[in-house]
Amino acid sequence: MRRQRRLALGVLLGACALAALAFPLRSSWWGGWILAIAEAGIVGGLADWFAVTAIFRHPLGLPIPHTALIPANWELMAARVGTMVGSRVLTREYVTQEIERVDLAGLLARGAERVTRQDLERLTLTLGRWVAGQLTPRAAGELAVRLHELLVARPAAPMLASALEVARRHGWDQRAVTALAQALGEALDRPALREVVGEVVDDVLARYRERMGAYPRFWMSVASLLGLIDRERVIAALHGGLRRVAADPEHPVRQRLADALARLPDRLRRDPGLAERVEAAKRDLLAAPATVRVLEDAATALQAALVADLAGPRSETAAWVVERLERARRALVADAALRGDIDRWVKARVVEAVERSHDRLATFIEKGVLALGPEGAVRLIEDHAGDDLQYIRVNGTVVGGLAGGLLYAIHLLLRLL
Repeated sequence: MRRQRRLALGVLLGACALAALAFPLRSSWWGGWILAIAEAGIVGGLADWFAVTAIFRHPLGLPIPHTALIPANWELMAARVGTMVGSRVLTREYVTQEIERVDLAGLLARGAERVTRQDLERLTLTLGRWVAGQLTPRAAGELAVRLHELLVARPAAPMLASALEVARRHGWDQRAVTALAQALGEALDRPALREVVGEVVDDVLARYRERMGAYPRFWMSVASLLGLIDRERVIAALHGGLRRVAADPEHPVRQRLADALARLPDRLRRDPGLAERVEAAKRDLLAAPATVRVLEDAATALQAALVADLAGPRSETAAWVVERLERARRALVADAALRGDIDRWVKARVVEAVERSHDRLATFIEKGVLALGPEGAVRLIEDHAGDDLQYIRVNGTVVGGLAGGLLYAIHLLLRLL
């Protein structure tokens, strides 16, 4: 900008020099014409110098009214810039139009084709080790406490309903039933657990006898004496049933569980009584001191296991993550419909975010301009528009001189006539 400023000053001084040279010749028609051009150029150059300078500061340091416009009005300017950008420029129509120009589906396809499995492995290991290093045992404990607070604050029924729907869509509910049945079946092979389950069976049978009448109680005692009702037989039947449930995808128990799980999300959302019972159970569970300790211990143990696993040459965690990422990469390459769905979803979310944040965007921009201060705002505008403003001074001198020469030519013409 200094070069343009020197150019504008040089053009103005050139007009002054031309006026000084033409002044002794002013008595001739051509000398008067040149002098008129030079004088008009001086007036135009000085007028535009005053106008340009008055935008940023007081000309010659004199407190002339309506000068130093930006420093005097920078707070109002900040508010108007924020309002204009936040509320008038970033409209839904404009944002939608600009976002639609972005071929996100194509970008995803090209990016997925260029990324290799080795790239995913390096990225996963680097990021995983960094996260594990940042997640100290203390941070893991704090994370567990934060998770506990979040679970306390959020209603349990809607979260549980959403989780069940996601699980059913991906078939995780059936996998969970299989895993649970297998785990329970294997656990019943252990003598300690069989003993505990046997005690529970004895307790249930004893309570059932107490509620029965004398006649049914007599026949139940006879069945027990004959070995028809025996704790080992009940445990064996339970053990065999669990194994059949785990092995048979069409088992009736599985079907009943699937039907119950299918109806449960709707009940959780529509049945206030059920939702309140779930919430009460959640409060009781989370209020127990043991729950907090379990969460903290689990977080600390998970952090230690994660650090140890990622430090090894063959990380199972990294391999698991890379396998999922590789599947996603192959799906993005092969499935154009998936890319289109992601494209539409991302663009819709961006438009919604801009709409929700209109007021905050305006306030953010306004605060950003205010943070510049009057001097910072002057420097910013001078840096971006100073060259053009100095050329206004040059144009003012040249155009003023041409206008002065034209007027003097008309004057000469009228005198001649």
